[in-house]
Amino acid sequence: MSTPDTAAQPSFLPLLGAGLVGGLFSGVFGVGGGLIMVPLLLWWTTMEQKRAHATSLLAITPAAIAGAVAYGVGGIFEWEIALLVALGAVIGAQVGAWLLRKTKVTILRWGFIAFVVFSAAGLLFQVPNRETDLEITLIVGLLLFVVGLGMGLSAGLFGIGGGVIVIPVLVLFFGQSDLLAKGVSLLAMAPGSISGSISHMRHKTASLRDGAWVALGAVVTAPVGALFAFALSPRLAAYLFAGLLFFIASTLIIKALRSGTAS
Repeated sequence: MSTPDTAAQPSFLPLLGAGLVGGLFSGVFGVGGGLIMVPLLLWWTTMEQKRAHATSLLAITPAAIAGAVAYGVGGIFEWEIALLVALGAVIGAQVGAWLLRKTKVTILRWGFIAFVVFSAAGLLFQVPNRETDLEITLIVGLLLFVVGLGMGLSAGLFGIGGGVIVIPVLVLFFGQSDLLAKGVSLLAMAPGSISGSISHMRHKTASLRDGAWVALGAVVTAPVGALFAFALSPRLAAYLFAGLLFFIASTLIIKALRSGTAS
């Protein structure tokens, strides 16, 4: 079986292009960008599915950091919240990967789909408040850690980035700004992405060269996407993220039905 080291290397242009689009997406929505980068890598290069996912993951950490820095320049740098979420996410990802190997995830899959649909519907009716601050108490800290667990579980079980969990939870249940939620999401996803990237490099499921080109594009456009996020009104930002969630839910439903998990 060929590895990224021996397979034909794709041109740098489609790799850079995928990173540019994915980075912009990441900055606007506060998510990893893999939802966009993976399909583009499959369409624009000869990569197979596993290698495209691995290459995308290599680019997510630099994109997330660049986007988080841009949010920080705009006054959104809630590192304490992000740290609590990230701690939960690191543990949750390991638990999710273990559950994926050991159990049938049918009920969990449909439960996750229900959460995504509920969150999307909620965002259509609630305007994020950009004037609030979140005071970190013991209870709030524990709840944020639990949010991180859910973030990691979704990544480990379904390959869905944490922004799909943490952003709607912070907006709908904690009453926080959409900008704060996106900044926290980007900061919190970096540790897990680094861990996954190291694993892919060790097992040679992605090449550093390919990941570097994608990352370069993502780093350039993630701050631009963050600027767009600040320019959007809270209502429009909520509508756009709700649309993203509905799209994710529809793809998960199609995947579940095709794999026979609906039975």
